[in-house]
Amino acid sequence: MTNPTELLRSRYGEIPFNPEIAWNDSLTALLSHRSIRSYLTDPLPPGTLELLIAAAQSASTSSNLQTWSVVAVEDQQRKEELSKLAGNQAHIKQVPLFLVWLADLARLSHVADSRGISHDALEYLEMFVMATIDATLAAQNAAVAAESLGLGTVYIGGIRNRPQEVAQILNLPSSVYAVFGLCVGYPNPEVEAAIKPRLPQSVVLHRETYKLAEQEEAITHYNEIIKEFYTEQKMNIADDWSEHSAQRIATVESLRGRDRLREALNNLGFKLL
Repeated sequence: MTNPTELLRSRYGEIPFNPEIAWNDSLTALLSHRSIRSYLTDPLPPGTLELLIAAAQSASTSSNLQTWSVVAVEDQQRKEELSKLAGNQAHIKQVPLFLVWLADLARLSHVADSRGISHDALEYLEMFVMATIDATLAAQNAAVAAESLGLGTVYIGGIRNRPQEVAQILNLPSSVYAVFGLCVGYPNPEVEAAIKPRLPQSVVLHRETYKLAEQEEAITHYNEIIKEFYTEQKMNIADDWSEHSAQRIATVESLRGRDRLREALNNLGFKLL
């Protein structure tokens, strides 16, 4: 799908605005994104991984500190172990390449030590947030690059379910944690993946100041759009977006172990002062 109007219709379930602006291949790639959860086991062409990392390193990074790293996992046994820790998600085992994106403060600590300079600032929450943002920006660049090459991707937040076990499997040093995983591979052509409609722009786009109460009508409209999408895709989701989202935050159990994330991060060397 390359038609701007149809891409916008798929992304919002309707035409949200007049798309008669200069269009390009980058916009087509971005608006065509969909999560792929069924893959072929075909290996990626040589050099693909390195090209994806080059794209990742082209992302912005705060103060050029580059507080992220990534572990490329191709070993089948290791992928199976990570799949179990992330909630037994089968696509982790299917893909030829599983990228685990890391917030990495160990490298800066090492550099400072080598110069005989203290690194007290690394103990503060700001540095943890910075590293997490750096890893996220890098990963999104890699995901867009992968999709531009005809590959499919899906993020795996479940990698945070058991961060200490993940750290052990990947041999992570102190002050490094896995933010999320990213499956990369060729989509299974027998399993269609549709573009999922997002919230209307009037919900997420605020001009000058934030307005919460004014979102209600647009959210109600979106609930109808997403219910129609679930029906069309034959997805076994009975509720609308509001109900589904509310249920996901209703109990601590819905965090699937991530309610203990602070404790795990402390154990991994993050003081979070």
